Amino acid sequence: MITPMRNDCTELLHGVSFEPAGPLWKRAPTRDRDGRPVSDFMMLIPGLGKRPAVQLERVLDAIRSVLGRYGEAVVFADLNLRLNVLWVSVRPIPGICLELATALNSAVPESRLVAQRAPGKV
Repeated sequence: MITPMRNDCTELLHGVSFEPAGPLWKRAPTRDRDGRPVSDFMMLIPGLGKRPAVQLERVLDAIRSVLGRYGEAVVFADLNLRLNVLWVSVRPIPGICLELATALNSAVPESRLVAQRAPGKV
């Protein structure tokens, strides 16, 4: 689990915990520190939890680096290695979800944004 963000990204950059955590719906914030609703997105990183420790650490460093660059926007991040899912909550900034997801995908090319398919599209 990548720990929740507080006022800045310090915890994320220095505090990674591999301990069991409560359900995401109980931990992920719904509002930022100013009381505004946050936006969320999820990325799938296939096979991440089964990678050797060195490869896993490389991916974690890449994720930390990207999230650190967006420290003012990121409110919460959680990496579930059992499900190979990265959950990110961000402040209400127009376009930030797509911009951040694109940056994460550039740093971790195997990551995939989980999104609803538009009606009539394949």
